[in-house]
Parts: sequence; C-alpha cells; structure tokens
Amino acid sequence: MVIIMLGAPGTGKGTVAGILTEKLGWPQVSTGDIFRKHMKEGTELGKLAESYISKGNLVPDDVTIQLIENRLKENDVQEGIILDGFPRTIKQAEELDKILAKQGKKVDLVINLTTPKEEIIERIVNRRVCSNPECKTIYNIVLNPPKQEGICDKCGHEIVQRKDDNIETVEARLEGYFKQTSPLVEYYEKQGNLYNAMVSKQINKMGKDVAEEVIEKIKNQK
Repeated sequence: MVIIMLGAPGTGKGTVAGILTEKLGWPQVSTGDIFRKHMKEGTELGKLAESYISKGNLVPDDVTIQLIENRLKENDVQEGIILDGFPRTIKQAEELDKILAKQGKKVDLVINLTTPKEEIIERIVNRRVCSNPECKTIYNIVLNPPKQEGICDKCGHEIVQRKDDNIETVEARLEGYFKQTSPLVEYYEKQGNLYNAMVSKQINKMGKDVAEEVIEKIKNQK
C-alpha cells in the first residue's frame, strides 16, 4: 500500500506517519532521509544530490525522482510505504504514478492535514526533535513534552530544536508550500484517493487521533 502525507509544515505529518509506521510496520520515507543515506554511502546519486544541497539549492526533479524510484524497489517497502515530503509538485506526482504503474501499484491513500496558521507557527516554534537519526521522535514542549526535560522518552538521546524552527522561517516555508504544493490536493482529489483531516486544538483533534482514524480506514479497505 502506498500512502502519501500532504500538509504544510507543522500540521503533524511526522506524528501521523510515525504512528502509522509503528502500528502497520510500513517504513516512513522522506526525500531528506534518502538524500542523507545516499550521501553517506557516497553513491553517484548521493554525490549528485550533495552538489546541489551543499550550495543551498533544491535538488532537481529528475534526481529526486530517480532516488525515489530506487527506494521503491527495496524489499522493506513492498508491503507498504509512507511517503513524507514527496511528491511536492504536480510533475513529481505524475512521475510517481508512472513509476508505481511499472510495478503494478498505485497511490492508495493521500492524507492531507490542515491546521490554522497561528497554530502552525505556535507548534513549530515549540517543536523539538530527538537527535538520534534512528529515532527522530517529535515532541512539543507545550502540548507533548518529554517526561524528562531535554531527553527523548523512547531512546534517551537529547532532543533539540531545528535551526529553521523560528517564526520568520516558518512564514516563508508556509508561503512556499501553499504556492507549490497545494495544487497536489486538487490533483489527488480528482483521483479519488484524498483523505482530508484537520489537526487542531480548536476541535480537540490531534495527530494521534488522525492516525487512529486512518488505521481504521485501512483495516476496512482490506
């Protein structure tokens, strides 16, 4: 099963995807993780990606798509995969459809999370992430703090604030997201596989609630 996570930064994609991975056993895969893996291993694609990233540039679609295509062939994602951060554009979505069609697969479910802008900013500024790359558990020091301040509940590593988790950067990221990625919502709506969910304290619904709904939905589809 192929699941895609859509939603602006701070809507809880990481939380929902993390719970789905834990409950369903399907890997959560982000383009950032793939880039880092290939760069660490020194593959040709990794070197190519690094040549763009090191200069602060976006990795071109053709490189990103090739990395995703290679990842989709690996054994651990044959039962299911949760794509987080890909696709970001209509072109990427169309290429993904072609890649999956070659494997006799399709995008089964697109989870689109929405949250009021003021909550997104508040959430991101208060967000902390486990520094262990094997864990990456996400916390919120107001809504969901760790039991011991500064320490991850799951693995005991230090939790840190990402450098770009500040108001100025968030504003710019949100503007970029809505310009570039929001057309994907319409794209998948037309395909009939879009699942919209609001994550907001205003309606007392958080990421874990959405994850539970999605798991129930998947069970009913089987």
